[in-house]
This record gives sequence, structure tokens and C-alpha cells, in this order.
Amino acid sequence: MNIAIIGAGNVGGALGGSWAKAGHRVVFGVREPDSDRTKKLLADTGHGATAQAVAAAAKGADVVVLATPWDAVEDALTALGDLGGKVLIDCTNPLQLNAEGSLSLSLGSTTSGAEEIAAKARGAKVAKAFNTYGWENFANASYPGYGNLKPVMFFCSDSDEAKEKVHQLAADLGFEPMDTGGLGMARSLEPLALLWIRLAIRQGRNPNFVWGMLRR
Repeated sequence: MNIAIIGAGNVGGALGGSWAKAGHRVVFGVREPDSDRTKKLLADTGHGATAQAVAAAAKGADVVVLATPWDAVEDALTALGDLGGKVLIDCTNPLQLNAEGSLSLSLGSTTSGAEEIAAKARGAKVAKAFNTYGWENFANASYPGYGNLKPVMFFCSDSDEAKEKVHQLAADLGFEPMDTGGLGMARSLEPLALLWIRLAIRQGRNPNFVWGMLRR
């Protein structure tokens, strides 16, 4: 696939590096394609990855991946312009820092970040995915020693096409793709991300853990 990743931070960099290694064509959509930071990102990613301005990166992509901080989402969508007919994978979480220093979600129960993004990116085929773990697990999803059990990647969308692409991209990273239903299920997946974050920092834990699915 031709994948445009909007956001060049830890999440976007990890996803881009792993997908490029898996054989996909990756272009990062950034504000400054020629900056030293972007050049380092491309060098670290390798495998022919390139960088362009945000709208240009998305124009030729089969899949647009939104991997910005939540407070940068609106600016990113404005820069992307018309996404009609495009598959847009939302990897963000509507996190907010509370006065006492704890994290919570700024949206939930009656809506979700993914649904708000879908309302703004009219015509896009929005999927929620790659939001429930930290970037470390996108850079390396391997957990040997558990037989055939793989880390689960939950996703949701109202679009069958978006689900098919997410399924392939998750499998390419070594995850077991798990379709949870329509986009409204993001109201469950975003709190799951918050749970993962809280567990990752609780009592000296680290980010090297994932969810798995056991079946009878």
C-alpha cells in the first residue's frame, strides 16, 4: 500500500518504520519536509520512505494514518483538506492532563475522538486502530514464548474497505487483528488506551505488555 503518515513523532515513526520494513511505501506528511528532524526520521526509517507536505502526502496515498497528538488533530485535518473516499486510520486518543497531573479522556460515553474526526473529515472512511498501545509495541510487536498467541490489535470502522486495510496492516506488524464493530466502538477503545497508559506507568511497570485473546 501507499501509506501517508501524518505526524512524525514516536507513534508515526514506529508505524512508518515497521510498515516500510514490511514492504509498504511510506510517506510522512510533515510541515517541514526538508528539516533536519525529518531527514533523521527518514534515515532511521529507511526502506525508501519519503516526506512531503501534509496535503501532498495524502493525495497519492491509499491509506492516511493520523498519528498526531490530540491537540494537533484539528490543524492536521485542515492541512489535509478533502479526504473524500480516502481511508483514514485514527491512531489518536483524546487525552487531557488534569490539574493534579493525572490523565483522563476529554471525550467519551456519548461520542469519541474517532467519531469527532469522522464528522470533520467528511467523506473519509474512518477507522480507529493502533491507539491502544504505546509506540514501543508498534516498533516491535514480538512476544516470543506464548506459542501461537499474538498481541491483539482492536479496531473499528463503519467502512468494510477501511476494515480490510486495517486488518492487513495490523497483521503485517505481527498483531492478531480484532474487528470490534462500527466506529462507535471507539468509545470503548479509547478508554482501553487510557487503561494501558495507566498500567504502563503504575508501580514501575514498563510499556512492554499487550492484550491477548484466549479462546476455548
